[in-house]
Amino acid sequence: MVHAQFDPAARQTLTNAAVEAKTRRNLTWQQIADASGLSVAFTTAAVLGQHALPEQSAKAVAQLLDLDDDAVMLLQTIPTRGSIPGGIPTDPTIYRFHEMLQVYGTTLKALVHEQFGDGIISAINFKLDVKKVADPEGGERAVITLDGKYLPTKPF
Repeated sequence: MVHAQFDPAARQTLTNAAVEAKTRRNLTWQQIADASGLSVAFTTAAVLGQHALPEQSAKAVAQLLDLDDDAVMLLQTIPTRGSIPGGIPTDPTIYRFHEMLQVYGTTLKALVHEQFGDGIISAINFKLDVKKVADPEGGERAVITLDGKYLPTKPF
């Protein structure tokens, strides 16, 4: 049976334990994703409390991280989503995404609406990918792909 959470505290406690176990075992998010059988982005989001994992994935992740049966159950529950408390984020990495949307949010909206019409890009029917690529000018660049289904606004 599918269950949902309405208080993020239990999931946050599980997230803390899972990240601690990941660190203690010197695992990467990719290794955890490989055990889950799902993408690294989805698995990471799930372990960080933003998605529910299917039963087999939850069991595999819990086994890899040496988490108990309660953790397996919690990993399968639909969480209260939204990991950033109200206000402007203070973590520098998360803040840069906030900054990007402050600068380019209206541009993204204008381009999406011009190309697709009135509607939204789904964060439910969605894929995320992060790649590290060489910068021709030296150093490295992050290529972040946000791939969401377009959902048109439907008058009623």
